[in-house]
Amino acid sequence: MDSGKRLKIAYIGGGSFRFGWRFMSEMASEEICGTVSLYDIEKKPALANEVIGNKFREQKGCRSDIIYLAADNINECLRDADFVILSISGDMEDYVSDLHLPEMYGIYQSYGENTGPAGILRALRILPHYIEFARKIKELCPNAWVINLTNPMNVCLMTLYREFPQIKAFGSSSEPFSVSELLAEITGRSLSVPSVHRREIKTNLVGINGFSFVNEASYNGMDIMPIFTEFAQKYADDGYERRPEEFRLNPAACANKVRFDMFLRYGMIPAQSDRITAEFCPPWYLRSPKTAASWKFAQVNINLLKKQQTERAARSKLLMEGGDSLRIGGYTSDCISQIKALAGMGNLITNACLPNSGQVENLPKGVITETNALFSKNCVRAVTSGGLSEELYALTVRHTVNQKLIVDAVFEKDLDIAFNAFINDPLMSADLSSAGELYKEMLTAVSTKLLYYTS
Repeated sequence: MDSGKRLKIAYIGGGSFRFGWRFMSEMASEEICGTVSLYDIEKKPALANEVIGNKFREQKGCRSDIIYLAADNINECLRDADFVILSISGDMEDYVSDLHLPEMYGIYQSYGENTGPAGILRALRILPHYIEFARKIKELCPNAWVINLTNPMNVCLMTLYREFPQIKAFGSSSEPFSVSELLAEITGRSLSVPSVHRREIKTNLVGINGFSFVNEASYNGMDIMPIFTEFAQKYADDGYERRPEEFRLNPAACANKVRFDMFLRYGMIPAQSDRITAEFCPPWYLRSPKTAASWKFAQVNINLLKKQQTERAARSKLLMEGGDSLRIGGYTSDCISQIKALAGMGNLITNACLPNSGQVENLPKGVITETNALFSKNCVRAVTSGGLSEELYALTVRHTVNQKLIVDAVFEKDLDIAFNAFINDPLMSADLSSAGELYKEMLTAVSTKLLYYTS
């Protein structure tokens, strides 16, 4: 790959008003040139993002030379692409049923995209599209680097590799940045060093997306795990929040109580926020909304999401008409930095989701792991990270087995296989008969999206 060439980046889900705008903002802050082809199942939001993205070129401080073009179809978008970004979400009403139907059976979820009943139903809807994406990429741009942003991350990547084993795909996630940011903050306080940045904190990351852990952390060569241990012990009971009680208004906020609890029991720090970690565990932290509140994190707020969706649609119109503008840079994704490194514009070490080839020594080969990785010209190499503790391995391998079952169910078009993952999920507290009833209700609620299956 020639670092001086004009890149073609295909963006599937290019009508996004959330990550799509972040992507464009970050792209504008970097010295990079190319064309971004935007494809969305509904062309109107892609056309809106074409206008919004191209307005960055008029802004002072824009460093990139990027042209945005809305594609008429997926073939046009993908043909001869150097990079493919996969970022699709789905229907908000499907998400509502995914979250609320299980509550009728006493099963509560806090995020609903990666695991639990909601994550499984989401996968059943999304993965058939990923089979088609893999086929199209094999046909139209087989040498492209494919960056997945869609949850459930692990099964999306497993599906791509199963359909097209030679695909060059990885998952890019900002979830582990939360632990680096916390470590940077407490290290700065402990050492009286102002403004320690998360990139100055070096960590060893091991696990799977949504359930990865840090067992080594340093700052300028200094081991800071003792600093975190003291901090966790101090705040284990009451938690630590930058803004007290923020979790009640902002579902993305938390007091790190789950993080401290798991670290003090297992010796490894959860890398993601509490609401994501909690869903991968038995219902220790999610027995009820009251239980979640006692751990100082919140469930996803559907009304808030709908409100934000409406506000973004209104802002999109304002941005197109020139009544507002998106700021350049300022976000926390490493997606653009990963693209630059792969294009030959410097090396980068950051987290990535990749098939396990031994980087997590005690997880099965081929499952999708989340570890650090070295990005360089046309190459991604996972960093060997050791293994999970026995206790965390026992919790994690249950998910890797379920993820394989879900992918098997999609390829074999057999919802009975997926049911075995459904009842084996750690959050499944209903008896077998009730679990079967819930499964049928959840399938019925989204039946128009499940025509791919035979049973």
